[in-house]
Amino acid sequence: MTSTETVPTTLPPRQTLPAEERHATELAFLAAHDDGPRPPGWALTPRAVVTFVCGSGGEALTLPKPHESLPDRLTIAPKFVGERALVERCVVTLAGERGLLLVGEPGTAKSMLSELLAAAVCGTSALTVQGTAGTTEDAFRYGWNYALLLAQGPTRQALVDSPVLSAMRTGRVARVEEITRCLPEVQDALVSILSDRRVSVPELSGTDDAQVAAAAGFTVIATANLRDRGVSEMSAALKRRFNFETVQPIADADAETALVRGQATAAVQRAGAAFGVDDAVLDVLVTVFRDLRTGRSAEGWDVERPGTVMSTAEAVQVATSLGVSAAYLPGGDTLDLVPGHLLGVVRKDDPSDHARLLGYWDGPVRRRAEDGSAMWRRLWDLRENLR
Repeated sequence: MTSTETVPTTLPPRQTLPAEERHATELAFLAAHDDGPRPPGWALTPRAVVTFVCGSGGEALTLPKPHESLPDRLTIAPKFVGERALVERCVVTLAGERGLLLVGEPGTAKSMLSELLAAAVCGTSALTVQGTAGTTEDAFRYGWNYALLLAQGPTRQALVDSPVLSAMRTGRVARVEEITRCLPEVQDALVSILSDRRVSVPELSGTDDAQVAAAAGFTVIATANLRDRGVSEMSAALKRRFNFETVQPIADADAETALVRGQATAAVQRAGAAFGVDDAVLDVLVTVFRDLRTGRSAEGWDVERPGTVMSTAEAVQVATSLGVSAAYLPGGDTLDLVPGHLLGVVRKDDPSDHARLLGYWDGPVRRRAEDGSAMWRRLWDLRENLR
């Protein structure tokens, strides 16, 4: 470093915050609002956890007594678009200290739901293992600080807890993302953890640290994509340790459009700009995604589904790209950019999906244009952009 260079005194702002930080006021408010019975180790009551995830239905909740650092009244915003009954079943599973496995198509907010549940139940969503083909058993059990191991031998100080082991010690929720991406022998490290609720450390035999028993409140939330079946199929023994819940795509078109608008707006604002995509363009974008995802248009016309997943998460990414383009590269109609972004989405898995997208243009897009819709007529005129 030269004498003219300076060291930054503050860290740059983070792109995203964990749920427990984004919604810290709501979590603290709900903890003070509902003083009902709580399972051991829980930060909120089960009822308050459901309210945190699903919202208070537009109703402003009132604290039973004033709190100096909290508002007296607060409306809890919904954070997950889906069935309340699904969230209630998830909360009941966790309250019973049983493993919860969220399955579904990619982009259905399984990871977001997992994060929200963990933040509400135990105050942190950070005890997370990301499943990959390279994930080892150490990610579920423990590892070693090899410098200390060489200097001291196997001691408690040299032991490095995995996120799962940390959750066991403190009675919190551990999260395992994409569990079926882990090799089967790695997955099966969870079998004894979820059944015996203990982890043995044979290297520390003869000491009080030779065995770690799970504290009250410990459990595991895992996620798995239905598209990953067969990648690393879970054993029957491991499946029996989980309650399975399927997270479905958003059923209501208006709810999906509102979600796409909200998340894209937040993403563009993080990029330092205001979201300037017209509502009509967003409606068209979400309609295209829903038609291609379901294989059927709202009018009842058959649509050939592409092999790639036309998820809500992908729609958010496209809407974000449109918003960033409108903010930083203004000029022309934002709708003109939609075909190119859609082509980028469908080309991810199967080259023949290009033909399916063209077929969609020759079907529903053309028919809507012929029915007189100016927006769809303009989209039909952009068919050449798909070549």
